[in-house]
Amino acid sequence: MPEHIRNESHAEGEFAGRTALVTGAGQGIGAAVAAALAARGAHVVATDRDAHGIDELAASARGSAGTITPRVMDVTDPAAVASVVDGVVRDHAGLDILVNVAGILRSAPVAELTDADWADTFAVNTTGVFHTSRAAASHMTARGSGCIVTVASNAAGIPRTGMAAYAASKAAATMFTKCLGLEIARSGVRCNVVAPGSTDTAMQRALWPEGQSEVPPSVIAGDPETYRTGIPLGRIASPHDIADAVLFLASDRAKHITLQELYVDGGATLR
Repeated sequence: MPEHIRNESHAEGEFAGRTALVTGAGQGIGAAVAAALAARGAHVVATDRDAHGIDELAASARGSAGTITPRVMDVTDPAAVASVVDGVVRDHAGLDILVNVAGILRSAPVAELTDADWADTFAVNTTGVFHTSRAAASHMTARGSGCIVTVASNAAGIPRTGMAAYAASKAAATMFTKCLGLEIARSGVRCNVVAPGSTDTAMQRALWPEGQSEVPPSVIAGDPETYRTGIPLGRIASPHDIADAVLFLASDRAKHITLQELYVDGGATLR
């Protein structure tokens, strides 16, 4: 059984009859979110700009309470996003849940950041959230229900050395999601943010020393040289930890929660 699939029979059916669109679903947190939604009965449209990961995800989810349909989509292309969202609404008679997970990380000190690094980071992490949320919100407000969850980062709320572009893009996506949520709250649509800390994904492992397979001690204990606190709970998150928070905010259990930012970082930001 693939790592992003796990048995969730106790929650089966929680999202039965609902349609969800998940961006960045080819791996990591996005794959975990898509699989968890399908396990609970949702019809999930899993999108990524690379077909391989979402095709594998759809195949591995066969037999779930819900379904996963892969769709290649680049969140930086507004026409492509609008086409996919319109297709989901047409094929499934609506869109109930949007989860913005697609993101990239270009880490470097500001003096070494290129114009392309900055532009590419914002194109995916911020403008991509704008494209998908705008398209989804227009349908959700028309029908008077729905929810949008943006997966940002705890770096959006605390300075990080070498991560200025990433942190700034996630901070922008966070505030955009809250502003959108304020604008459309009276239409019955909720918008919230999940802010993960260090999570065991390909993006996180790319920050480790080359060839490192275990979590570097500094990730858990902190690193005074980079002004980084440790993780009080003593471990990094799994993608499932983040998916659980996303699913709570997307569920009826959170039906009176909007404009909120939920940190899932083991206490790393001391918030």
